[in-house]
Amino acid sequence: MRIPFIHRAFAVLALALGLAVAAPARAQFAPPSTDTTLTIVLLTMGQGDMVWEKFGHNAVWIHDPAAGTDDVYNYGMFDFKSPGYWSRFIAGNWLYMLGRSDINRTLFEYDYFKRAVWGQELNLTQAQARQVQQMLRINALPENREYLYDYYRDNCTTRVRDLLDQVLGGVIKARTKDVMTATSYRWHSERLIADDRLSYFGLAGGLGPAADRRITAWEEMFLPFKLQEQMRATRIRGADGTVQPLVRREWTLLAAPGRPPVRETPPPYTIGFAIAGLLIAGVLVWTGRRARRSALARFGFSAVSTLWLLMAGIGGFVLAYLWANTNHRIAYRNENLLQLSPLALVLIVLVPCAAYGARWAARGAWMVAATVAALSVMGFVLQVLPGLDQRNAQMICLALPINLAIAYVVHGFMQAALPPVDVMARERKSRFGRAAAPAKAR
Repeated sequence: MRIPFIHRAFAVLALALGLAVAAPARAQFAPPSTDTTLTIVLLTMGQGDMVWEKFGHNAVWIHDPAAGTDDVYNYGMFDFKSPGYWSRFIAGNWLYMLGRSDINRTLFEYDYFKRAVWGQELNLTQAQARQVQQMLRINALPENREYLYDYYRDNCTTRVRDLLDQVLGGVIKARTKDVMTATSYRWHSERLIADDRLSYFGLAGGLGPAADRRITAWEEMFLPFKLQEQMRATRIRGADGTVQPLVRREWTLLAAPGRPPVRETPPPYTIGFAIAGLLIAGVLVWTGRRARRSALARFGFSAVSTLWLLMAGIGGFVLAYLWANTNHRIAYRNENLLQLSPLALVLIVLVPCAAYGARWAARGAWMVAATVAALSVMGFVLQVLPGLDQRNAQMICLALPINLAIAYVVHGFMQAALPPVDVMARERKSRFGRAAAPAKAR
């Protein structure tokens, strides 16, 4: 269950009041080191309740005994209320920023929201540790702190990854950039967002084929947990020339016993999409075939079809807009446009009118519905072609049977709206007779 937003507002107030008494109790969170050396600790935060917290988080803790500071640098700061935030968000050009806090404040907040925090003390020389500290201080300046955010290629974790790699002379990238994984951006996104069904549905429809490309171990470090794993696996040469682990020690700063473990694989939701598609299609066919005889069936068909057409039409419009007018590259060339067509918006008017017997709407509804269904079938057939390998089976399983069902029922409406054959013949005979009469009089 998500924590209400008011709790977050309360937490901000509680921080100011509670840190004074919390600081002494948090002494156990200091690195297990009693010397005066500068220490760099990679913090990895577990999942939270909000959508953007499902992927975890990273920060860098700099323990400086000489200065008496414990700064925490965090590349994941953003402000909903900043001018132009939402317009930049829609355009795919929104800004995140690097923020600075301290370890007690950071841990107090994560403890309040019941999120786990792990620490990895890095095996850096004092020169390297000073370089990390100086780079973060410079990057946190008001003129430097903002950056153009990208979900997968430039986020709060890749920024930490790149900084540490630079300080280490490219060791991390050298050992991971050519190591192919069996995963993709979509694979990871689906497994981490699985318990939020609405967000999962949005990802299933909104991610384009770029999300299905297999990624390297370097690219996989857009995730905090993967960066944590790679830090643990990285070896470096020490000052004496020996090969040493990059992580000197690691420990749990905060536990979150009430949270379930992170899902290891994406959920098997495809069968659920297929069942939903077939059920909705069955309801449409059953009510549609009885629409002429039953007012209840007519209303049921109109209501269900309108809800689907509204969702599909708006979804298709959004997908087209993301591709044509935004910087959300991960949504480009989305084959779900063949399943969620903007043409469905036209049918919102035509289909109910045809269901209630409007002859003027029946033919138009059939032509548009047939086009939508044909595009949906084409999207399914094109899966066999090379280069069209988007993993959108879920949307196909949902949309294809529904689009076919609407086209089938609307074709019946069109047939019912046509005059009987004998009436049509009499009308043609009457027209031809009237046309021939003047010629016979001459």
